Amino acid sequence: MPELSHRRRLLVLAICCMSLLIVSLDNTVLNVALPSMQKELHASVSGLQWTIDAYTLVLASLLMLSGSTADRIGRRRVFQAGLVIFTIGSLLCSLAPNLDSLIVFRMVQAVGGSMLNPVAMSIITNTFTDPRERARAIGVWGAVVGISMAAGPIVGGLLVDSVGWRSIFWLNLPVGLAALLLTVLFVPESRAPKARRPDPVGQLLVIALLGSLTYAIIEAPSSSAAGVLAFGAVALIALLALLWYEPRRDEPLIDLRFFRSAPFSGATVVAVSAFAALSGFLFLSTLYLQNVRGLDALHAGLWMLPMAVMCFVCAPLSGRLVGSRGPRFSLVTAGIAMTASGLLFAAFEAETSDVTLVIGYVLFGLGFGFVNAPITNTAVSGMPRTQAGVAAAVASTSRQIGGTLGVAVIGSVLASGVHTGPYREVFVSAARPGWWILTACGLAVLLLGTLTTGRWARGTAERAADRLHASEIRDAAGVGA
Repeated sequence: MPELSHRRRLLVLAICCMSLLIVSLDNTVLNVALPSMQKELHASVSGLQWTIDAYTLVLASLLMLSGSTADRIGRRRVFQAGLVIFTIGSLLCSLAPNLDSLIVFRMVQAVGGSMLNPVAMSIITNTFTDPRERARAIGVWGAVVGISMAAGPIVGGLLVDSVGWRSIFWLNLPVGLAALLLTVLFVPESRAPKARRPDPVGQLLVIALLGSLTYAIIEAPSSSAAGVLAFGAVALIALLALLWYEPRRDEPLIDLRFFRSAPFSGATVVAVSAFAALSGFLFLSTLYLQNVRGLDALHAGLWMLPMAVMCFVCAPLSGRLVGSRGPRFSLVTAGIAMTASGLLFAAFEAETSDVTLVIGYVLFGLGFGFVNAPITNTAVSGMPRTQAGVAAAVASTSRQIGGTLGVAVIGSVLASGVHTGPYREVFVSAARPGWWILTACGLAVLLLGTLTTGRWARGTAERAADRLHASEIRDAAGVGA
């Protein structure tokens, strides 16, 4: 990629952030619209879970393929294709006649979405080569998530109450088209010097692993034990096959050597934990505010605004702190705040009091605002720039896997509890195990943030990067493994 002026780099960052905005806004707005969808489409709790998880599942399955494909054939080209498919998928979602069609069209959206965030992050990584400047750019990237969280509940609530839930997908159309035009005009093409070959076997194993695991979790409350165990066995076999097969490929879909770096491995697990907490938190909060408290979509969105505002304020601050002081402070702060929020709901039933409900939302927004920048920065820092697409895709995949598991596990726990009595009367007690799970996710962020950011962890990152660089040199010389 040619060296760009400062103004051009900022423009590229803005265009990439537009893609993140429509993806993040889509997920935030969708959560606010869930109760309306449930009523119109006569959906069960598992149906609502699939509305969210069909998207995140496809996204998680294809992110690494999209990242490596972008490195191979051109990042701008794949990014443009993603914008087109995501926009078309959004239009189809707004026209869905029933729940099954909506789930299928959400999967179409996800195919396009898989080509956006990891590819955009790869473009940013190759545009901002200075570590400090890159950390600040990633902080801006994280702030866009805060913007979507702040705007999503209010905009979504207004649209759902005034026009209907289908209108939430219309938001993506003008932004997607504008981002596509600006990409054509201003984003330069870039690709890895050495093309990576496709890995169809690895891709199929990833799909089998994530799909069967998610199905087993979501359908557990209503399916037979034999069926759940069968899908669980498929997931286990796919995982073992993936761990055996991938290291034997010269150019694997998942380069397991990345995980020799303790910070990278820690950031991966932190991403799963943090986004599992986020997706579960939004799922429980939305259903409680609208189905138990009886609020409309707009007022439910306003209740969640303190969380969104804190995320918006803390995300760029976290990016600056990561650039100047490293990731530890941000990760520890995130872990403490998310754990405290989970405890408020799990141990003290924070949702039953207005004051504690707001405090719980503020704490969670503060924690999630701090967690995004160190995840992304740790994932791409220290890795060869030629592997930027794959490294960013692994980080993005971890987020989506977390989001998928959060909705699947929390939703299944809730579904099991609400079957024991009247929905409104048993909701708080049925949700309590879910809040304890979210508390455990916050503790995981805290512990891993502390353990994987020390001197010994940085040493493992340097050794992993050296091995990857040495492997690239061997490959370029024609004598690689």
